[in-house]
Amino acid sequence: MTKKDDDNPLEEIQKQLRDFMNNKNVQVAFAPFMESMKANSEGAKEEKDIDKPTPPPEDISRDERLDTIRSFDRRPKEIRDYLDRFVIKQEQAKRVLSVAVCDHYNHVRRCLDDEKLSKSEYVKPNVLLLGPTGVGKTFLMRNVAKLIGVPFIKADATKFSETGYVGYDVEDIVRDLVKSADGDVELAEFGIVYVDEIDKIASESSRNGKDVSGRGVQINLLKLMEETEVNLHAPQDMMGQMKAFMDMQKGNKPKKSTVSTRNILFIVSGAFDQLGENVRKRLDLNRIGFGSTEENDLSNESANRFLSKAETRDFIDYGFEPEFIGRLPVRVACEELSKEDLAEILSSSEGNVLEQYRNDFSGYNIKVKILEDAIDQIAEQAALEKTGARGLVTVLERTFRDFKFELPSTAIRAFSVNANTVTNPAAELEELLNDNRDQLDESLLEDVERYATQFKKEHGYDLKFRKTAMVAIVKESISQNRSVRAICERKFSDFVHGLSIINQRTGKKEFMIDKKVVDDPDKELSQWVIESFGKQPES
Repeated sequence: MTKKDDDNPLEEIQKQLRDFMNNKNVQVAFAPFMESMKANSEGAKEEKDIDKPTPPPEDISRDERLDTIRSFDRRPKEIRDYLDRFVIKQEQAKRVLSVAVCDHYNHVRRCLDDEKLSKSEYVKPNVLLLGPTGVGKTFLMRNVAKLIGVPFIKADATKFSETGYVGYDVEDIVRDLVKSADGDVELAEFGIVYVDEIDKIASESSRNGKDVSGRGVQINLLKLMEETEVNLHAPQDMMGQMKAFMDMQKGNKPKKSTVSTRNILFIVSGAFDQLGENVRKRLDLNRIGFGSTEENDLSNESANRFLSKAETRDFIDYGFEPEFIGRLPVRVACEELSKEDLAEILSSSEGNVLEQYRNDFSGYNIKVKILEDAIDQIAEQAALEKTGARGLVTVLERTFRDFKFELPSTAIRAFSVNANTVTNPAAELEELLNDNRDQLDESLLEDVERYATQFKKEHGYDLKFRKTAMVAIVKESISQNRSVRAICERKFSDFVHGLSIINQRTGKKEFMIDKKVVDDPDKELSQWVIESFGKQPES
């Protein structure tokens, strides 16, 4: 990049836009767009003047938005205790994150009060989280950001590309952070950026010197993590550039065009599958002697255990640039989750996935009671998935899939889940339906009445179903394993047109539906239409 480009690329783009918009052909082509923008702007201004009170001064509004940062007074133990409510285990990760977050935002708070301190050299406690999938790395950071009240954005390192390659530019992370702050640049400058799967840009090809893009992404991320100014509008964002140019042409007060990353805290994470094995080899755990008990015990341990012993040279050997890994001074490894940990997540973690399934059923007024042996069985099966807490979702989905499909169409309003439900959900569901067969039939009869109510609401005709007709529809619904609504819509698909003819001739709006109408609706409807031609309209 030339020095000229580096000075202010936005000015060059705006100059090009100015020349571009002065072209007469362009003005003609863009006239509808410009008129639309002008109309929208005037409309918004008119609405603001009429309907909305005068907004408070900008500096007061900004102080309110930044109040949580200016008055930051959390202690590491307080943050750790808050995280304990949501994330099970990971004590060391919680401790390290709590200290790093407190150090960072205490520094930010002091810089807001002391301009001299804000200009001094500062090494941010950017964090590298290591550990297998599903152990709570993302969940930890979301809850930290929520507690502090700062903008938070999560990005996937595999989507990044070096500038000049097709892909997601690393600077787009910062722009997305501004979006998450509702366009408030000042607030975004104190946010948290979380980049997952960082190990994927240090693959084997990177270590062999072939993956140019991976190395380039590391270098670009390095700039962001240290301190740089990021343009609010990407060079390829022509609409954003045009809007900024039009605002300037209108004489509006120019808004801040860049975002400083000086006070943005960066957290990166990855599974680092092979790194643990590499550390194990470096530690030379087989030095004790061939065949010894301790050797065999160590060789059977998960390689993830050794992530906590990784050193800077291990990350460099893994494929990271020394400068990049040097900007991540705080490193902590998360532990794998055992069966007991997964059971505790279901039993005591706030907002766990089991609550989500309870809420799903409550949407149909169905209460679910999860017994203790069911929780143990779910945790045991989830542990076999080897995907951490995500395994819980897999097991719960497999268990409740058919229950969520069948039960809303029944009158069943409560059921219990035991270990047998988890191991053999189909058999348990069948037994539940058989035990409540009377309620099921009653619920289907109510569905017929629901269809009649909806039909009247949509078309204005009142279908009066006799009991024999309702029973016939219910029997078809059960035998075909289809909903009552689907059966009725298929049978009475032509009734709207036919009944409108009858209504025009006779004024009739109420029609009796008996069993023979259900058995052959087209024949009966045709007969009704024919008979209507021999009648006078009802007064």
